[in-house]
Amino acid sequence: MHSVSRLADLGWSPWFEARFANYDQEGRVPGRVVASFGTAFTVSTEYGDLRASITGRLRHEAASAASLPAVGDWVVLKARAIQAVLERRTSLSRKAASEVAEQQVMVANVDRVCIVSAVVDDFNPRRLERYLAIVWDGGASPVIVLTKADLAPSIDALIDQVGGLAPGVPVLACSAVTGQGIETLRQQFVAGETAVLVGSSGVGKSSLINRLIGQGTLPTNTLRRDGRGRHTTTNRELLVLPGGGMLIDTPGLRELQLWADQESLDQVFDDVRQLATRCRFNDCRHEAEPDCAVRQALADGSLAPERFAGYRKLEREVRSLAVRADHRLRLEESKKWRAINRAGRQRARPG
Repeated sequence: MHSVSRLADLGWSPWFEARFANYDQEGRVPGRVVASFGTAFTVSTEYGDLRASITGRLRHEAASAASLPAVGDWVVLKARAIQAVLERRTSLSRKAASEVAEQQVMVANVDRVCIVSAVVDDFNPRRLERYLAIVWDGGASPVIVLTKADLAPSIDALIDQVGGLAPGVPVLACSAVTGQGIETLRQQFVAGETAVLVGSSGVGKSSLINRLIGQGTLPTNTLRRDGRGRHTTTNRELLVLPGGGMLIDTPGLRELQLWADQESLDQVFDDVRQLATRCRFNDCRHEAEPDCAVRQALADGSLAPERFAGYRKLEREVRSLAVRADHRLRLEESKKWRAINRAGRQRARPG
């Protein structure tokens, strides 16, 4: 019997307990991946932290790299060997940097994703929409955090602008220099729950974490007055905050290829979706069709052209991703049946 109290501090719940039941045998214990170092992982268990690695069987049987452990995963351990990854409640993924449609899980089992964007240089509404699509697709709740608020000439106007892009999503303005908004941000980290900070390089994630922890735990780069900087986090790591909430810091993302479906995209662009329902034709492409509500909104200014262009771009990526994924599944199925047929021919050979 494992210590539920210590595991609960790490986010363990009856949901994970039920999924561990199939593995609950002598010598096996659950643990949470709190850091990843390539082929090695730091796993936190009821007995403390230990360095572990994946068994050859798990690596061989994994359907793809997305089935292997990521920071935030709950895993099954025997000694220092990771034998299985428990089903995930949520994940944050992007498309891997390859020609095929392959999922790269950045973090797993997070309740909240804090999308961090600096108010100078880094601020890009189209990038925020991309992040939101990925967050919704993975099942977590998004929060938008605007950093370096002390450098913004009109932070309230910027908050209103971002709120218009993401209705219902909390938008927080923070400054690690002045302390503005830090206490409000701290309220996002609830005991027993996990949040992750994601954003481009140099947006100030490490500085925010140092403020939240209350000490200089993570190295940071001093930034010039114009707000430019370099990321300093080099690996994903789960930290426990003083109030009991858990926070995963991630390296700055230089590229974020979309991993989402049309439903997640519609959640980000609900204004476009609602307009489309008022078009005369259900399959309207919003190009030259008559009585197109989307084109009418573009003409009267109620839908910004740059927002619709952002929607179109992500829509093309979603369709391309679906086509590539379908092609990959067909290739894998064909490969499987070729192997089965080959084995059958070998068994049928005489003597």
